[in-house]
Amino acid sequence: MNFLEKLLTASRQQNSLLCVGLDPEQSRLPAELRDLPVAAATVRFCREIIDATAPYACAFKPNLAFFEVLGPAGMQALLEVIHAIPAHIPIIADAKRGDIGSTARNYAAAIFDTYGFDAVTVNPYLGFDSVEPFLAYRERGIILLCRTSNPGARDFQDLLVQDAAGQTQPLYEAIAHRIQEWNGLTGNCGLVVGATYPRELKAIRALCPDLPILVPGVGSQGGDLEASVMAGVDADGERAIISVSRGILYASHGQDYAQKAQAQARLLRDQINRARNRPA
Repeated sequence: MNFLEKLLTASRQQNSLLCVGLDPEQSRLPAELRDLPVAAATVRFCREIIDATAPYACAFKPNLAFFEVLGPAGMQALLEVIHAIPAHIPIIADAKRGDIGSTARNYAAAIFDTYGFDAVTVNPYLGFDSVEPFLAYRERGIILLCRTSNPGARDFQDLLVQDAAGQTQPLYEAIAHRIQEWNGLTGNCGLVVGATYPRELKAIRALCPDLPILVPGVGSQGGDLEASVMAGVDADGERAIISVSRGILYASHGQDYAQKAQAQARLLRDQINRARNRPA
């Protein structure tokens, strides 16, 4: 089963497009965990969040930065967190890797061979040769940055560029076109398009009707959930991965943090489903 097949299977089984982001900030861990060594606290926190939210998730997305900052113990913690995720739910490495040659090959090997992720976020701005080592893992998902959710995305991604036919388009549309071409070669590409830009998300979905789209930015970044879902799903109401991290992880800082995370995940799953079933 390749990444897209695993994603669609989990999404249908769970009746969900919700991806739970795992961004365990040391300063925001519940008070009851703060007497533990930070790596152990991170593992316990993530495991309890995973157990509580797994019934409502189509994917989990650990952000590697929050584990790397803890040093070797953090990377061991990452492995333990990965192993805690149910086997039928895909795991996306939020890594945003991007480099060339042997560096890219080693990044890809680390993500897929060492840690066993099902998919990874990758920066395409160095071009095809920087992405090719990831694409070589045909059974894994390569989710490429296209229109990111941050305010600074406009600095470069809105720049108008000219294609071979002399037509101008925003850079993010040119990226979407190119990734669609790469997907024709390997069949394992996806896109990252932020919920904070639903108009652009709708345009990119029209350009790439069959690609999975990871949609971050709902919640603390201000993305509109309903608009993002309606713009991001495919013709069958699928292939959008609506990612929420802090809004679920930190729904409570008390002893009930896992229960509140579960309630928030269920609420978001249901809100997403109402939006994707709404007539366009």
